[in-house]
This record gives sequence, structure tokens and C-alpha cells, in this order.
Amino acid sequence: MIKGISIGNYSAGNSIIHKLDPRTKIIFGLGAIISLFLMNNYFILLWIAGIYSILVFTAGLSIRYIFRGLKIIFIIVFITFLIHLFVTPGYTIAYIGPFSITGEGLERGIVMSFRLLLLIGISVLLTATTPPLRLTDGLQNLLAPLKKVKVPTSELALMVSIALRFIPTFVSETERIIKAQSSRGVDFYSGSIRERLENVVPILVPLFVSSFKRAEDLAIAMEARCYRGEEGRTKLYPLKYGTVDLMAFVMLIVFIGVVITLRNI
Repeated sequence: MIKGISIGNYSAGNSIIHKLDPRTKIIFGLGAIISLFLMNNYFILLWIAGIYSILVFTAGLSIRYIFRGLKIIFIIVFITFLIHLFVTPGYTIAYIGPFSITGEGLERGIVMSFRLLLLIGISVLLTATTPPLRLTDGLQNLLAPLKKVKVPTSELALMVSIALRFIPTFVSETERIIKAQSSRGVDFYSGSIRERLENVVPILVPLFVSSFKRAEDLAIAMEARCYRGEEGRTKLYPLKYGTVDLMAFVMLIVFIGVVITLRNI
């Protein structure tokens, strides 16, 4: 069952990664994600994964914690791998029934699967080392130039922050509904594919109802607290860059430079 999902959860700590300004971590994360899709060689992706492992170790997070954040997309990764394995044209190396497996498809499937895992892994690291309010402040600050074209930056930042924060809540709610339906005799693990798909309906309907109810409760709570976006809002801990943040930006520039260099080799 889905249990203990770490994505969207903040893990308190006192590491260098935790102390970085949220804007630094957001920019670094975006740079890493862009780099993932610039590279097609899985040996270079392994190098990026090595750097990611160092950051996870520096943040004091366990491998088990990271894998808890990845297991929610294992099915998506597996389907992505199969699609590339059977659809990508190239030199055939094996047959499975009417389907052919190509060497190019195998390599492409591994690369894309690895990209997806690293993509979610970066998101887990970001949310695990940044409190939700700080993450919202960082996003809002980075989006501030868009105010000149009348973009509601504070609302956008809040939406992203709430979406990340509610991932564990929805996962827990899904698990609770599955247990409740199983106690009523619904079998999610046997029968034909059609029967299993039909059994998903008793999960989706109450999940949607619960989600809308939570959204309504959150809206009422924000209105009761006179939330008006950025208007008249002050911050207890204003964002400011430190020496460690400047060092992180230098590392980011070096990292992107290496990625561009390796891409052109």
C-alpha cells in the first residue's frame, strides 16, 4: 500500500542545505531539472545522480526517505520504460510475442526512467529541506518581476505551495479510503483488468468529494484570517542571501558549464 510518502513533507534539520535561502534552492533545482533534459547519455545522468546523492547526504536525509518519495511514481516510470522499449525504432535485439525490443528503445527507456526518478528526487529534496512558508516566500520573490504584466504572483506561489503540501494529505486520504472499501468487500487485487478499473471508482468518487471539502475548508479558514494575498503582509524572517548562497550560485554556474560542455562533446 501507499504509505509514508515523503514528497511534500518538510524534514527539520540544521544542515547547510536547510540553511540555504529558498530562492537559491529553487533556482538550483530548476537548473538541475533543465540539465536532466539536456543530456541523452545515461553515463552523464549517473554523474548528475552522484551530485544529487552528495546533496542528499549533506542534507542529512536517508536513502529510505528519498525512496519513499519516489515509489509514488514507480508505475509511471515503468510504463514510460515499456513505451520507449517497444515503440522506439532501431536494431531489434529480442521479441516478446508480436512486439520487438530494440537496442535504441532499451537505452532510451533507461534514460527517460532515470530522468523521471531524478526529477521527483529533486522535488523531494527541495520540499524536505524547505519549510512550506519559506518556499512560498521564495517563489513569490522570484516571480515578483511578473507583477509588471499584472500576473498575480502571490496567488501563484501560494497555489504551488499548497499543492506540494497537500500531496501527503491526499496520499493518506487515498490509503484510508482503500482500507475502508476493502473492509466493505471491495477487492482491488484480483479479477480482470476491467474489473480492477471498475473497482477504482469507489476510490475516486470519495477522494474527489474529500478534496473539494478540504479546499472549501481551507478557503473559509483563509478568509476568516483576513488573507488578502501580499497586500499589507509583513514577514517575520525576511529573505536575504548569505555567503553560502553565493557559493551555491558559483557551484550552479560551474555545474551548468560542465553540462553544456559534456553535451557538446
